[in-house]
Formats: sequence, C-alpha cells, structure tokens
Amino acid sequence: MKKIIRVFPRRTRATPTDELAYVGGPDMFAEADEIHISVAFTYDIPKAEKLVKEWSRVASVRLGGPAYGLSGGDFIPGMYLKPGYVITSRGCPKRCWFCSVWRREKGIKELPIVNGWNVLDDNLLACSERHIRAVFAMLQKQNQRAGFTGGLEARLLQDWHVDLLCLLKPKPVMFFAYDTPDDYEPLVVAARKIFDAGFTKASHAVRCYVLIGYPKDSFGQAESRLRQVLALGITPMAMLYRDQQGEVSDEWRAFQRQWARPAIIHSPR
Repeated sequence: MKKIIRVFPRRTRATPTDELAYVGGPDMFAEADEIHISVAFTYDIPKAEKLVKEWSRVASVRLGGPAYGLSGGDFIPGMYLKPGYVITSRGCPKRCWFCSVWRREKGIKELPIVNGWNVLDDNLLACSERHIRAVFAMLQKQNQRAGFTGGLEARLLQDWHVDLLCLLKPKPVMFFAYDTPDDYEPLVVAARKIFDAGFTKASHAVRCYVLIGYPKDSFGQAESRLRQVLALGITPMAMLYRDQQGEVSDEWRAFQRQWARPAIIHSPR
C-alpha cells in the first residue's frame, strides 16, 4: 500500500490527527509515497498552492478538495475527516446562491454506507427512503451519540424521519438551517414535530445554522433572525458568510462569537 500523507491548510474540528495528517508544511520526519493536499475553502487556495511547493520536496503532490469544485467520490473513513465523521451521500437539489454544492455535485449521489456517528451529508433527507433508513440502522449500532452536523432540511422533514430520530439512543444532536427567508416557516413546522415527539428545548440538542453577514445584511436583521430561532426553542448557531477571499470584518466576527456557543446563547443577557 502507498504511504499517503494528507495535508490541510488549516485545522478544524474535523481534521484528522493521525501521524500522516499534517496542517501546514512538512517537518523533518515527513516521508511518504504521495502527498494529498485537501482544500475545503476557496479562501485557503493561495495557502494550499504554497504548500504544494513545500511538499513537492517530499513526494509527488495531488491538490484537490471541495474548494476546487471537484465532485467527491466514495467516502473513505478517516482519510480526510477525523474518525467518526461520515458522509453517506453527496449533493443537494436546492440551488442556494451562496452554496457551491449543487454546482459541484450535480444532483444527489448516494454512497456506500460506512460506520460513523457524525453525519456530514449535504442533504441527507433528499436521499431515497431506503438509503435514509439504512443510515439510521447504521447509527443505531454505534457506541457514540449521533449528530447531524451536515444539517437536516426542515422542508423535507417527515413524520417517519422524526420516528427514526427518536429511535436513536441517546437522542441525537441535529442541525437545521435558516439561510433565506423562505426557510423560516418550514423551520416552525419542523420544531413542532420534533418537540411533540419528545425532544426537549432544555437539552439544546435541536439547533439551527443561521447565515449572517452576507451582502446587505445588517446586525439588526441578523439578530432578529437568530432570536426568531431562539423563540422556537431551537438553539441558533450563527454561520458567518465569507466570500471567495474569506474576508470578514472584525465587527461581524465579534457578533458571530456571541451566537456560536450554547453556553453564551442561553446565558442571561
């Protein structure tokens, strides 16, 4: 087997931590048959291209990842994501203006299901019923609490989805999304379904990504959306919009930090 070093321009919670995973340039012990530089964000492309020069002294380099608009293949556990993270499908039928997934993947592609507990699918609920049920069957066998940090589309949530969520023990952490105005009403309906099924508001396990800081957004409008979500009993998680250069103001960064941790969000204000 080839010895492959995977290189990442920045560390995130999902970045692998094994001895063949590097963040940044090589050290004196780096040795491999091949180097894969994986780039998730377009604003990391300049840094990644500098890393190509540094790592080319160690072995031949392959540069790729979502930032380059490349469609993903089958998911390989632990390769480009930390063990426990899993992708069972790629793509999304929606065409959100701020998202590159639909441009990159061209529809929904269901993948072979492998073990994991933190599901990062672009839009799991857009998959076939057979696939969704198979994913939940896999999650029931795990010894870790399931999480749907890739997000669940509120508009697609059906009663049988909720039944499957209820079968997971302990109850999973799930994320919905409020990116555009027409996301709100489906979120209201989803919240009602979830809480009627026995999920509690106090657990803060039901969360919602709220896009903020995009062109023409204001702090007042962003806070209004976040508080709308909070009023539903869902924990809002502010997601700061970045353009291809990744530039954001210090003011938006500070605002986002206030709405990114449940302990802060639910503390008396």
